[in-house]
Amino acid sequence: MTLFRLALTGIFALGLAHTAAAESHTHTHASDDIYHGYFEDSQIADRNLSDWDGSWQSVYPYLKDGTLDPVIAHKAESGDKSAAEYRAYYDTGYKTDVEQIDIKGDTVTFHTGTSSYSGTYRADGHETLTYAKGNRGVRFIFKKAAGDMQAPDYIQFSDHAIAPQNAVHFHLFWGNDRASVLKELTNWPTYYPTALSGAQIVQDMLAH
Repeated sequence: MTLFRLALTGIFALGLAHTAAAESHTHTHASDDIYHGYFEDSQIADRNLSDWDGSWQSVYPYLKDGTLDPVIAHKAESGDKSAAEYRAYYDTGYKTDVEQIDIKGDTVTFHTGTSSYSGTYRADGHETLTYAKGNRGVRFIFKKAAGDMQAPDYIQFSDHAIAPQNAVHFHLFWGNDRASVLKELTNWPTYYPTALSGAQIVQDMLAH
């Protein structure tokens, strides 16, 4: 009787382990699909500015000083462009003079050189974009409620997530006309936490 119970316990535990592994695999696969822009509209949910809370640095200086060279080389090995073509592509994409962005509560502060300017922002919904190769992305939009004149009227976040979660990096689009900002697809200034070194950012980029 004891052996029988032990056998049943083992079979039950094996079943639970198999189910957990299958669920984990399914979750990972779903997350990968979302990251690459394949998802259902029903999966999208509005997000709060707190998802991007923190201090963030532009990766553009790392592209310019050669820190991101391993990322460019890796993309050229497996992609459809040469290293020079990828460098030009990311030079256009990452280009910005906003070197740091601090987000705390509803306040966003932009740092450019020795100057800075801030605005308070309120959620203004989201928009779904379909790209040329068939995948999609979601822009989470915030509208300025008050603040410095230099602060843009609209900021739009894109970070490969489509529902509330803390961002690990993001692309930011900004300007004073909501519709015009939404049309911007070639320049997407990209930000990582200021606590990360250039080498750590390279590791993260290579992992994706």
